[in-house]
Amino acid sequence: MKLWDKGGQVDAQIEKFTVGLDRELDHQLAKYDVLGSIAHITMLESIDLLEKEEWLLLREELRRIFHQIECNEFVIEEGIEDVHSQVELLLTQRLGDLGKKIHSGRSRNDQVLVDLKLYFRDTIRDLVGDIQALFSSLLVQAEKHKEVLIPGYTHLQVAMPSSFGLWFGAYAESLIDDVISLQSAYKMSNQNPLGSAAGYGSSFPLNRTMTTKLLHFDSMNYNVVYAQMGRGKVEKNVAFGLANVAATLSKMAMDVCLYMSQNFDFLTLPDALTTGSSIMPHKKNPDVFELLRSHCNRMQGLPNQITLMMNNLPSGYFRDLQLIKEVILPAFEELKECIHIAQYAIDNLKIKDHIIEDPKYRLLFSVEEVNKLVLDGMPFRDAYKKVGIEIQNGNFDTDLNVNHTHEGSIGNLCLEQVKEKMNKVVLDFHFENLDKMKQELVGA
Repeated sequence: MKLWDKGGQVDAQIEKFTVGLDRELDHQLAKYDVLGSIAHITMLESIDLLEKEEWLLLREELRRIFHQIECNEFVIEEGIEDVHSQVELLLTQRLGDLGKKIHSGRSRNDQVLVDLKLYFRDTIRDLVGDIQALFSSLLVQAEKHKEVLIPGYTHLQVAMPSSFGLWFGAYAESLIDDVISLQSAYKMSNQNPLGSAAGYGSSFPLNRTMTTKLLHFDSMNYNVVYAQMGRGKVEKNVAFGLANVAATLSKMAMDVCLYMSQNFDFLTLPDALTTGSSIMPHKKNPDVFELLRSHCNRMQGLPNQITLMMNNLPSGYFRDLQLIKEVILPAFEELKECIHIAQYAIDNLKIKDHIIEDPKYRLLFSVEEVNKLVLDGMPFRDAYKKVGIEIQNGNFDTDLNVNHTHEGSIGNLCLEQVKEKMNKVVLDFHFENLDKMKQELVGA
């Protein structure tokens, strides 16, 4: 079945190529297609394109299909082009010609846009929940190891004292900014394109404000041409959000790989979380973090991949946009798996003590000595020069104590403030509206 079928026969090779992976990927969009359809028919009834009895019958069947999807009983049958066709086929099989009325006033163009935006809202919510779990693990480790000093580096040269409290806390706070970037993607997704049809509106007196409220969108894409121009643009913005999370994970994975090497020897993993060598019996490899790094580096190319798919497309719909689903939908699952494995590994890291007692780290404390002289009244530039000469002459000596008290420093990690900062960002999504929508449309 094809919604555009007019009785002709499409070449089998052409059909296979043009349908692509739609049937497989559309299973992920199925429940959102039903939710959008319930909102659409409710609006059609309000403008007298459906009788109330017809609307009730359609809504009941759509709710039944929704629960089939939730129970993994929904199938896109062989020969059916996509999820939109399958839902309409089921309605027509069960309700006869009434099922054919559901498509009045819309196109597959605005239909798939609605599906994708509802999907993005839900999957971003799930992703933010996973990020919060990793964030909490990082804060626990920061508190637990806040007294363990490690070298800080600039240019990969020993620079100043740092700590595992700072290191874990830094990646926790980085995740907050990543969630903020996902919030931008969420807000762009949270605008209603339904009613833009094929990109030029409809002669039916559609009530787009009504469907916006029913689907709990913050607003609508008012201009119908722009609503269609948003296809691809939304996905690219979502991809940037995913890429930012991936960048944080990749950098953290690189640090762990460095810190676990014998040259650093700051931390290790339990044997069960490492792999070995087929030839070197002493090897203990951090493969989990190496693969985490590679997965996340690949995901950072996603926005560019989508950009290249969209390049030089004029306004209006083009089939090129179909392929964007093939790169953006699987990326969510890949990133979620990376977050889960990162949290598991972080929870099991074994931190080593007494790292800075190694003599090669003595110069870490040169700035501490400069600052002590400044506190005693010496001008900073003179203090800097004095300590520098001591280092050059091999006369530099120091203790291993640091006294950093300002906000965000070794002695004042502000972990509670960081936690509150994340909570505030998450609350600003208003994810509760997604549950309200589902309850109102399908009673679940």
